[in-house]
Amino acid sequence: MDEETEDGLLGGAVRLRQPRRGFRAALDPVLLAAFVPARPGEAVLELGCGSGAAFLCLAARVPGLRVAAIEQDPALAALAQRNAALNGVAASVLAADLRGAPLPRVRHGLANPPYWPAGTASPDPARRQAAHEAAALADWTAALGRAVVPRGTASLVLPAARWGEAAALLRQSGFGALALLPVAPREGEPAKRVLLRGVKAGRGPDRVLPPLVLHAGTGWAPLAAAVLAGGAALPG
Repeated sequence: MDEETEDGLLGGAVRLRQPRRGFRAALDPVLLAAFVPARPGEAVLELGCGSGAAFLCLAARVPGLRVAAIEQDPALAALAQRNAALNGVAASVLAADLRGAPLPRVRHGLANPPYWPAGTASPDPARRQAAHEAAALADWTAALGRAVVPRGTASLVLPAARWGEAAALLRQSGFGALALLPVAPREGEPAKRVLLRGVKAGRGPDRVLPPLVLHAGTGWAPLAAAVLAGGAALPG
């Protein structure tokens, strides 16, 4: 237990135990959860859930979800299952590689894939595994395509440099009507990360949403504060 910390997300509404060292949850899973248009009682699947931050934030906002998650690291999968119990969330976390794991059929899928292709070294093995791909981004989108039912959604958080690649892969996996939400550090600055969502078998127009600005002055911008501290949903 001394190798873990307990942290609060959404203003303390979510309790998250996570490794003291290695890759730790920050903004991305919270923003991802806020971007998923789930409704009470629906089934959701998170791929690569880590310690469970994203699905816990989603469950805190939307009551009664049926949550499934997959995490390839058995220790992190077990930790995510413990975090679900700690927060009173009914979740089933499977320790498996998403490329061969059995996937439930769900209304919504979400993922925070490793940011960069394999090959860039990191001195910390946990950070290296979390930030660099074992499965390619195409494997993540293909898994979402297998799991999500028609008219359901798949949501991703990614570095801005990969949104075009991710959009093409979502289309190959059966998603359309894409919505892109740029996330900028400050007003007028380029986005460093994006949120991307597709609708399975969607035929509507693609949309670029107004950017989410994170910082204003010395604190959070109003919408960012509502999401990060208050558990609000992101528009769009």
